[in-house]
Amino acid sequence: MDIRHDWTRKEIEELFNLPLMELVHRAAEVHRKYHKPGEILVNQLISVKTGACTEDCAYCAQSIRYKTKIQVHKLMSAEEVYQNAVEAKESGANRVCLSSAWREIRDNRDFPKIIEMIKKVKALGLEVCLTMGMLTEEQAKKLKEAGLDTYNHNLDTSPEYYSKIITTRTYEDRLNTIKNVQKAGINVCSGGIIGLGEKTQDRIGLLHVLSNLDPHPESVPINMLVPIPGTPLQDNNPPDVWELLRMVATARIIMPESIIRLSAGREKLSYEAQALCFFAGANSIFSGEKLLTVPNSEIQRDRKMFQLLGLRPKSSQRNEPVKQTT
Repeated sequence: MDIRHDWTRKEIEELFNLPLMELVHRAAEVHRKYHKPGEILVNQLISVKTGACTEDCAYCAQSIRYKTKIQVHKLMSAEEVYQNAVEAKESGANRVCLSSAWREIRDNRDFPKIIEMIKKVKALGLEVCLTMGMLTEEQAKKLKEAGLDTYNHNLDTSPEYYSKIITTRTYEDRLNTIKNVQKAGINVCSGGIIGLGEKTQDRIGLLHVLSNLDPHPESVPINMLVPIPGTPLQDNNPPDVWELLRMVATARIIMPESIIRLSAGREKLSYEAQALCFFAGANSIFSGEKLLTVPNSEIQRDRKMFQLLGLRPKSSQRNEPVKQTT
């Protein structure tokens, strides 16, 4: 299958609605063509500044607009981040994602601290990803110069459903940040969340937008909603594994070279469920007992899973050519 950036919604819908086992079979074939089966990129997330965000994302415990039990923490020092990154590396992580609950990165006294964090983590031989809200083209250039590998900026859902989840920034704002990241030569990590109350057409709409980005995001995280008390979506029912599996398989087919990540909600998945997702093309996870404000799969549990399924850590987000056999 060739790499395409002109997928139509109709084409994606036809794939998405295939009988599930046929969809998974096709996705597995694509995955084996572009990736080494069993290689999983292991990431660890460090919340360098938690809570008190001015955004109104309906799923998020860190919004200042909702009454949740989240503990607000000011920005970590670069040395604190370094020590956390050392622990992440020792636990088997290949990449560290630094997260800050901001609407956007600002050119204030915090920006040089972020630059220092990137340099310290890079010195450990780890890849570095940031997720810190919107940023300008000039800021993206400075982050690239500091050695940043990847910037995460999720689209969350379809353009049509987006305003029902977030009103404090537009879909176009998010796309503009992705453009600024790409212009700077930084890898893009962008995906979404299922379980927000969206319909199947919204999931297809999200995949359509992502698949038409040129280039495709290097990483595509697929999150399952973890309902948090105090947020507007606290009573939503989380999606089941079959819904996740359709998202993973369809994403793999339409974005063959991208890393597809199992993100929030993975701690609820059995080894069997995760094995199906890996077979269908997922090849990245977040490891560690906490993912921002929600529980995550513990490191020891993941190590047992890797041993059981014959998985091995992928050393880098960059793909090496897969040798084709005849």
